Amino acid sequence: MNDRHKQWQAAERLALTLTEGGLQRMAARTLAVFLFTDAETVTMGEIADRLGVSAGSVSGSVKSLLSVGLIERLPAPGSRREHYRLRDDAWATLFTSQNTVIQAMLQAAAAGIAATDDGDPAHRRLSQMHAFYEFLLGELPALLDRWHQQTG
Repeated sequence: MNDRHKQWQAAERLALTLTEGGLQRMAARTLAVFLFTDAETVTMGEIADRLGVSAGSVSGSVKSLLSVGLIERLPAPGSRREHYRLRDDAWATLFTSQNTVIQAMLQAAAAGIAATDDGDPAHRRLSQMHAFYEFLLGELPALLDRWHQQTG
């Protein structure tokens, strides 16, 4: 068994673990491509080829990984295809305000709070949700500073 085959088996095991942890299957497999590729950037077509699926099935996964800040789109002069790569700071970004999912959760909670009365149980639950995400975003800078000091 060659090293590439061993790597791809490890990538598929990682994808399975991510799926069991709640990530959608195609997003997990797509993330595994980014983690295990030896290329600087990849296109959706290259991801699809690697996974043996259609480029269309990869599209939603790429959008999902972009929205949480794990990957980034890069300019590719001379290429008609968009190129993507795993962010250098992917794991830290996953837990920052750059994560559009966290921002969406805050906005959804705020909209729900505005639409409910103070005495409504939904208002209380939504207020707790909003407070949690605000707290999380407030605590993360110090945590990320410690992370960067440890890894930098």
